[in-house]
Amino acid sequence: MIVDHADRSVQPTFRIVAGELVRLDGLDLGTVGRTDPTWIRGLAPWTPGDVYDPEDLAELERRLLDTGVYDSVGVSLQAHGKADAEGRRPVLVTLVDRAPRTLEVSAGYSTSEGAGLDVRRTRYNRLGRADTTTYSLRLAELEQRLEAGLKLPHWRSPQQTLTVLAGIYNQQTDAYDSMGVGVSGDVTRRFGKTSYITGGLSLDVARSAEKIKIDKTTFRGEDRDVVTAAALAAFALDRSDDPLDPTQGWRLEARVEPTTTFGDSQALYLKVQSQASYYLSLDEEAATVLAARAKIGSIWGAVLDEVASPRRFYAGGGGSVRGYGWQAIGPRLPDNTPIGGLSLVEASFEVRRKITERWGAVAFVDAGAVGGDSFPGGDDIGVGIGVGVRYDLGFGPVRADIA
Repeated sequence: MIVDHADRSVQPTFRIVAGELVRLDGLDLGTVGRTDPTWIRGLAPWTPGDVYDPEDLAELERRLLDTGVYDSVGVSLQAHGKADAEGRRPVLVTLVDRAPRTLEVSAGYSTSEGAGLDVRRTRYNRLGRADTTTYSLRLAELEQRLEAGLKLPHWRSPQQTLTVLAGIYNQQTDAYDSMGVGVSGDVTRRFGKTSYITGGLSLDVARSAEKIKIDKTTFRGEDRDVVTAAALAAFALDRSDDPLDPTQGWRLEARVEPTTTFGDSQALYLKVQSQASYYLSLDEEAATVLAARAKIGSIWGAVLDEVASPRRFYAGGGGSVRGYGWQAIGPRLPDNTPIGGLSLVEASFEVRRKITERWGAVAFVDAGAVGGDSFPGGDDIGVGIGVGVRYDLGFGPVRADIA
């Protein structure tokens, strides 16, 4: 594919021929292959006649790679002999499409959350603009979900991604049962390589019921039909050295969700969450790494009964406070059923030690609290300690913890 700057009055011209390179003059425009050349045209961070800057070529290459639909991308300046009378030289862009479809299957088991199976079917570049269409199915003891999604990278502007999701779900936890349908859409804007801001809207229609235990038998409470509409504003900063197994750096993310509900529960409230992580290597080989995490959350403007059970805060489990069961920390009914809360505080500290090239060990302390008010009290705190092992698959770790 060629971007030919042969005329100041026209945009760059592109053609894709199954990964092969075809040179065009500045006025020709052909489309062969899965990507629409008119979409690629808007990604170039220069206009014909601009002074050559290698960073412009590198930025175009990053924009194409970020879509995730190509096996390889190349962007390079053509040889001097290709220059026109005014010294302008075309830019050569090569694209090799990845397989148009993938199927992913994964399974897991947790003593606190049970077994789960996930199946994900993905279609790439169906619309010819580096889009991704996904169909996912989750079958687990706590949740069953069927979802479809569409992601459009560089939507209306470079570095801007539109994501639309729709799905049906059924959740069966110790605290509540909930089934419903939901749709959402959000736009994520990237700044730099690992910084993002997101804005979005969602609509959820659900029937939920809290759990009640009588003489060790669990019963459903009264069903509540609730329509929830929410807006989202979020940002994420990642200054760590690896997305899956970091040894240096830090991460910070926060989200704010103005929410209103209709139906059997009517409320208007603001849900706020923030999380920070820090990683420190104690030696040059990163054989010993310290990792810390802190998370806070709060719901303002509503009392506990006005917030639907699935929208409340819960703590406990593998991704929260290890050593406690799923939703095991926080306010409870007299029968010991968790009811969730309006506030959340979590903290974790780990010491990770690499033993061999593949195997590692970890010791950790987790703590968390869920409160019925805007901030948890001291009586709500749960602490877990434990050890674990890690196995490096080459692209990321597998973990097993006992707490």
